[in-house]
Amino acid sequence: MGRFREKCDYESVRNARISENKARMESLGLNRKSQELNQIISPKSTKTNNSNPKRTPRKIESTPIRRSSRLKSIYSSENKSNSSSTRRSLTFDSNDDDDSSPKGSVDMDPDKRARLSRRCDSKGRGSIYDPILGICCHFCRQKKLCGEEDCMRCGDGDPDKPCTGKTECSVCHSSNGVLCRACLKVRYGEEMEEVRRNNEWMCPHCIEEKGIKPFWICNSSFCLKKRKITPTGIAIYQARQQGFKSVAHLIMDQLKNQTTPKIEDD
Repeated sequence: MGRFREKCDYESVRNARISENKARMESLGLNRKSQELNQIISPKSTKTNNSNPKRTPRKIESTPIRRSSRLKSIYSSENKSNSSSTRRSLTFDSNDDDDSSPKGSVDMDPDKRARLSRRCDSKGRGSIYDPILGICCHFCRQKKLCGEEDCMRCGDGDPDKPCTGKTECSVCHSSNGVLCRACLKVRYGEEMEEVRRNNEWMCPHCIEEKGIKPFWICNSSFCLKKRKITPTGIAIYQARQQGFKSVAHLIMDQLKNQTTPKIEDD
């Protein structure tokens, strides 16, 4: 009861104070002045809103593209050749069943075929990047066409054929065993021709899992970082100066020296 009575007293005092403030504002004429100010301000606000009408989008007329006469002749000749090639591909010939082109091969224009022929300029890693036909090397991570002359995938554009310029592990058949000719030679000291002849070739990951060759590990940057080992970078010059065949042989020797205990002389 005491708390309720205190609340009632507070409300009565508050209401009395509000009524006094209203009477004081009326005696000073503040209510009248506020109404006059609202009347003065409100017309200006309407004018400002009406003074900025909505902008209508401007219509842009399409103009013909300006080209030189030389480019027009080039474009017209290209369009004629493309249209004639499409017409030839759409026409049905009874001798199509006897076509000697491989099944699943991609039809290529002469320009693309000439570009693919340049891939043999660099036989190690290839010189042409192709996101569809190219297979990514596990070490250099270059998705390029190989430089092998007998590769039907990179040479003829057949995506169903394997790439003869990339290795494939006979055990895991995963991307860990895909190496190009240059990385296979520099990083592991093996030749592509030897890998092709060996049907039981295994990648360094599978060799390590089976324990065939101790301390023979994959020396790609990804795999070395997983082992908390600093990537070697271009270490083939250091390996050859020390008499090793490849970077993998250099790393294998370093790991052996770290694990073998030193014998102290008495």
